[in-house]
Amino acid sequence: MSCLGSYDWNFTQGEDAILQLTYKDSAGNPIDNTGYTARCQGRSSYKSDTTLFDATTANSQIVLGGADGAITITIPSTETALISAPLSGVWDIELVTGAGIVKNLLGGGLKIHPEVTR
Repeated sequence: MSCLGSYDWNFTQGEDAILQLTYKDSAGNPIDNTGYTARCQGRSSYKSDTTLFDATTANSQIVLGGADGAITITIPSTETALISAPLSGVWDIELVTGAGIVKNLLGGGLKIHPEVTR
C-alpha cells in the first residue's frame, strides 16, 4: 500500500465505527484541509469489487476540521450491522485537494468482530 501511514482498524458489527485522525506534516504541525474532500472505503480484499463501507465528505461520514487538520470518519451502526462478521479486510482514506490532487493518507488491515448484543 502506498500511503503515508498504516493503521489496522478494528470495530464490532452493529456499533458506530469512529476513527479520529489529524493530518500533520513531517514536523508534526497540522496541515490545513480546508477546501479538501475525502473518501474512505473498506473491502474484504484489495481485489474485491464490493465495498463493505464507502464513507465520503459528500455523504457526511467524513468530516474535515480545516486549519487543525482534523479528520473524523464515522461508519454508522446501521451500516456496520449489515457487514458479515467476523471479517478481515483492508481499508484506506484519500484526501483530495481543491486542485484535484489525490493523496492516499492512511490505510491498513480491517477487522470486524461479530456483534453479540443485538
